[in-house]
Amino acid sequence: MKFLLTKELGRLARWLRILGFDSEYFNQERAGALIIKALRESRIIITRNHKLPQARGIKTVLLRNEKIHEQLIETLGELHIKADKERMFSRCIICNHELEEVSKKSVRDKVPEYVFKTQENFVTCPRCNRIYWQGTHWGNVNTTLEKLKLSQEI
Repeated sequence: MKFLLTKELGRLARWLRILGFDSEYFNQERAGALIIKALRESRIIITRNHKLPQARGIKTVLLRNEKIHEQLIETLGELHIKADKERMFSRCIICNHELEEVSKKSVRDKVPEYVFKTQENFVTCPRCNRIYWQGTHWGNVNTTLEKLKLSQEI
């Protein structure tokens, strides 16, 4: 499942990426360009824009909630999908590209010394070259998902 989120849902796009979903962020004003992109890439449009024209052949999820955590619950519920621990942290939260494992040795001069000493596993984004590791953000995400009652799916 691939998503295309409109400009008011940038934070939701990041959360969906954290959960491992292919989630493009579309920050242009033109509805026509949004619809064409969704059609070309077989993406589901997620929006809060009630004025967005409905296009045939494109699934659109119209969110009602303003708060990010409520939007996440609403999105997963509306699409009947679940958070999957195996997919979490598999996409770059900045550019949406799939992450690739890299050796610890290859990131020695690219991460803080403490991180290099305390972490064993690293992944990188081949597009934007960001490096990720299982730090405190992993626990923070799991805690948030538990609070949102999404932890049973993980």
